[in-house]
Amino acid sequence: MILGKLSQAWAYRGIHPRLDQVLDRLNDDFLSTVGPKAMQLEGDALYVTRFTYETLPLEETFFEAHKRYLDVHLMVQGEERVEIASPEGLTLFEQRDDFYAYRGEAEQSLILRPGSFLVVFPEDAHRIKIAVKEPETVSKVVFKVLVYDE
Repeated sequence: MILGKLSQAWAYRGIHPRLDQVLDRLNDDFLSTVGPKAMQLEGDALYVTRFTYETLPLEETFFEAHKRYLDVHLMVQGEERVEIASPEGLTLFEQRDDFYAYRGEAEQSLILRPGSFLVVFPEDAHRIKIAVKEPETVSKVVFKVLVYDE
């Protein structure tokens, strides 16, 4: 997991070539072009989508993880709590394609706000959409980055 500031995104270059492509796009000019339909940047290997939704009480949320993709979450408007845990310590209750849904306890917790971004790797189950105080409408851009081509 990486929690970084947009102004410091350059510091994370070199981890993976497709992540570098994402870091190059963390700017207002590019982000303003992202809409609610997935925008293919490199086919299924790299794409981006803007999501707008209401945050939820903790008990209405669950962890998700992926085995082939990492996610880069960038909050555009509002804030949400995000919890992180290792999938090995969680209980799997749903799986389809590269989406794995889990229940269990968090190991870490953070608040994602505009101006920062979160990178979650395949070993990082992440529970998103958690209301910080009260439910609110948020807008977030999420990049999906293929890192393991099985």
